[in-house]
Amino acid sequence: MSTIAFSNDKSPSQSLGYAAGAITVLIWATWFLATRHSAANSLGPIDIGLIRFGIPALVLSPVWLRIGLLPKGLPLHVLAIMVAGCGAVFFLVTTLAIHSTPAASSGILLGGSMPLATALIGVLLFRERPDVTRIAGLLAIVGGVLILLARSLGDASLPWTSLVLLPAGAVLWASYTHAFRRSGLTAIQASALIAAWSFLIMAVLALVFGISLPQAPLPEIGLQVLSQGILSGLVAMVAYGTAVRTLGGTQAAAFTALTPVLATLGGGFVLGETIGTAEISAAVITGIGVALSTGIAARRR
Repeated sequence: MSTIAFSNDKSPSQSLGYAAGAITVLIWATWFLATRHSAANSLGPIDIGLIRFGIPALVLSPVWLRIGLLPKGLPLHVLAIMVAGCGAVFFLVTTLAIHSTPAASSGILLGGSMPLATALIGVLLFRERPDVTRIAGLLAIVGGVLILLARSLGDASLPWTSLVLLPAGAVLWASYTHAFRRSGLTAIQASALIAAWSFLIMAVLALVFGISLPQAPLPEIGLQVLSQGILSGLVAMVAYGTAVRTLGGTQAAAFTALTPVLATLGGGFVLGETIGTAEISAAVITGIGVALSTGIAARRR
């Protein structure tokens, strides 16, 4: 194993962070739809997990082979939090919930909770002090999420497990965000390590519980390879890591509040879910909240 080269350099431009955040939420919105869609076929969470982490683990193998699976200088507990927070544990918890939850509700309970959990951890554990505009943005996000949540709770088909597992997934992701920011790893290094360790975990689960990949139709496998392996597992991971490095953890996580809006729209147009006044109102309020939370309104004069 080699010693990792810690990267503490600040981004030369916030524009890169904003672009990376936008790419991340666009991909995550398609991830909700693709994961929800997989509930209707033979692919289970373990099958999808092998695709989700196997492709980036293979593509980024030169990276994790160079720095080692246990890089020197990286505390073991930080690595464990990162792998659990956005790797295998996060994936299994959220996928099990999404399979039984409408895409719009999944986006609300997971994507809408992520920036709030990240902000709270930053304030309570790391004494971060967001300015007035960012606080206003977080409050707007809360308002948008509550509108959509009230709309979703009116649906009797929403299982109680979703109300537990998806917010738990948001806390896991928030923990990863702060751990990564303090790890000293680059976005690519972190993505490589998380993919490699998560694929190993999924491989063990596959040996114990079996898989159904060989029986799945090729078009469905192709959809999951594109959505889970290439876009979510590789591109979005690197993009989100870049956003955290350039904007900071709390500001980068604020972008995830756009995910429920996009998932709601996608659920309506792609999966046939209803889009009404509540969804449109929440989209406007949440969009304003994201703009404020990312610090756009507080940019240097």
